Amino acid sequence: MRGRVTMKEVAALAGVGLKTVSRVVNGEPGVSDDTAQRVQNALHRLDYRHNLAASQLRRGHKTASIGVLLQDVSNSFSAGFLRAVEDAAQERGVVVLSASLDESEDRERRLVQDFMSRRIDGLIVMPTNHDHSYLQNDMRAGVAVVLVDRPTFGLDADTVMVDNRGAAKRAVEHLLSQGHRSVAFIGDRQTIVTAHERRLGYVDALADSGYPVDEALVRVGVRSAEEAARATVSLLAGDSPPTAIFAARNEITVGVAHALRDLGLGHDIAVVGFDDFPLADLLDPPITVVLQDVVGLGRTAAEMLFSRLDGDTSPTRRVIMPAVVAPRGSGEIPPRRC
Repeated sequence: MRGRVTMKEVAALAGVGLKTVSRVVNGEPGVSDDTAQRVQNALHRLDYRHNLAASQLRRGHKTASIGVLLQDVSNSFSAGFLRAVEDAAQERGVVVLSASLDESEDRERRLVQDFMSRRIDGLIVMPTNHDHSYLQNDMRAGVAVVLVDRPTFGLDADTVMVDNRGAAKRAVEHLLSQGHRSVAFIGDRQTIVTAHERRLGYVDALADSGYPVDEALVRVGVRSAEEAARATVSLLAGDSPPTAIFAARNEITVGVAHALRDLGLGHDIAVVGFDDFPLADLLDPPITVVLQDVVGLGRTAAEMLFSRLDGDTSPTRRVIMPAVVAPRGSGEIPPRRC
């Protein structure tokens, strides 16, 4: 297995001394513009990653640290997942570095580079990118990588995911079983794999029950609770308003609940949300949700990562975890009588 690119290799490619490369990498003065540019070109060609702790580490020594990159660590799903990873890491005396990606591909790449420069031993990432091949160099250098919540593209790595499509289908089937025939869908950007899978589950449930998809009842690209509230108002102001709503993310569910309360329709429109959120069971009515095993997801991802760090070289694994509909009240509201 090839190790990380060294300053010596960069110096050889740029035709300069080792000290010159060090000065450029560390932003020190004393290097001409032309020489600095040659060094920068060599750094880029070799995909050099600066090691901030190199002076303190022996070759091959572990740093007992891992990185966790999630879409939004303030979201209850991400927070629960992160805590499960932290608990597993603490048992091994491993430090966890974490950050939010905010569905930004550029931010993901920058944060990965920042984490790698700190010589983390492993990385758990909920990716935004649809091409994960940029992680290959780090994996070849010995960094363990596990992807969560979304599949890998261009990278042979362990993954742990939820059956988003199947769970979404069961959520909509639950609403249909209550007698609803006009079910709206409010979801996130369809470029996000999980959001797309949940919409496919919505379509599957309607198709299997013999009902066509009414695109007038579909709202996608909804990123916040505020946008979800506006989408809900828009749906209910239409010519043929829905009698039920499937909210495909916990923050969207919050916005739907706010809008229905403000409209005085909290007990008239059925709602099932994907993923739980704090106090969902204390609202009036309590929110029926698709429950993901967030703790199980986090612990499974951590166990997969630490297994690789312990020397496991078996073929990569893809773990699909189930999610279940938890009836609480909002999803059991029958259709309004005209």
